[in-house]
Amino acid sequence: MKLTVILILAAFGFAFPAFSQDDKATVTDEELMKYAEVMDSINEMTASVRIMLSDMVKENDSISAARYNELSKIAADDAKLAEAKATPEEIAFVKEVAAKKSEETAKINEAYQKLAKDYVTVPVFNKVKKALANDASLKTRYESLMAELGKDDPSGA
Repeated sequence: MKLTVILILAAFGFAFPAFSQDDKATVTDEELMKYAEVMDSINEMTASVRIMLSDMVKENDSISAARYNELSKIAADDAKLAEAKATPEEIAFVKEVAAKKSEETAKINEAYQKLAKDYVTVPVFNKVKKALANDASLKTRYESLMAELGKDDPSGA
């Protein structure tokens, strides 16, 4: 579960906060819950963006999802786009989706940073993050919390 969260965040270009660590302190239930609430909120925002982008592609009648996927991988290479015989409309749509993804990713990253800083607090955020990497029982508790919180995930996962 944690790996999935990290992969999703990395895919959207998130930077994890780099703040000082508190190595010795024990993570309280309240701290773990706040951390989990932040991560669940970010997961939900990420899922909503993924759904929105997918809907953009599905609802566009001028390009199939397969064609979109093909072109999105080469969108930055004009020679490859020409080789793929991409139309101006297809290129414009691929760039429109990319711009929307970038815009929404920036919003999520901003929310992530703000929640880590203002809701959890930097020292607590880093303490919990580090403890999760080193404490199997805490990680199990966290995963249980995430499963419970994730029940309202908009992606249905």
